[in-house]
Amino acid sequence: MTQHISSAYDRDLEAIQTLVVKMGGMVENAIMSAVTSLETRDLELAEKVRAADKQIDALELQINEEAARVIALRAPVSKDLRAILTVMRIAASLERIGDYAKNMAKRTATLVDMPQISGSDAALRRMAREVQTMLKDMLDAYLRGDVELAENVRQHDHEVDQMYNALFREFLTFMMEDPRNISACMHLHFMAKNVERMGDLVTNMAEQLIYQITGELPDEARPKGDKTAFMTKL
Repeated sequence: MTQHISSAYDRDLEAIQTLVVKMGGMVENAIMSAVTSLETRDLELAEKVRAADKQIDALELQINEEAARVIALRAPVSKDLRAILTVMRIAASLERIGDYAKNMAKRTATLVDMPQISGSDAALRRMAREVQTMLKDMLDAYLRGDVELAENVRQHDHEVDQMYNALFREFLTFMMEDPRNISACMHLHFMAKNVERMGDLVTNMAEQLIYQITGELPDEARPKGDKTAFMTKL
């Protein structure tokens, strides 16, 4: 690129990055609001999460349109092209996480009339908080171009998987002890699986960021702690 085109590209990319950070903040809020609505049985908050998902979707569309415009006008190559493609992939992952938060909020409305499962709300909050922290660190790594922080995010996925596995076993125990718990535990399990998949998406974003910066995908496969093969369909 010539210097003029390069500076114009940099401005365009910064504008798109601002949108990504805004979208990331909305998704962080959606994650925690979804689990808070469950803990407090707050249907109004759950509805706000569902409504906010439309704004998240709109931001993804705006990011993709801006990215496509930059590709058409600036014709970026090599690292510059990787940066634009990374933006689009991060936006897609953020949109999917927003969908999972919306799905959790939908289940809250169903769980309101069911018996509460001891300790499940707090356990889901711990899982969600871990994913929220991973997402915050991933966005920080993205803004700073920090490979080390991105790799740290990638390694934290194992902890989310372990939390999910422990919660999965607890739900099985509650269902075996009292069949009346089955419906509530099934809904809670699907919520836990939503959070676990959020962690996977954040990890994928971190891997994509590492590729953007270094031009290479991470060498080592990240440890996976989710070994459940039952009740995983949403």
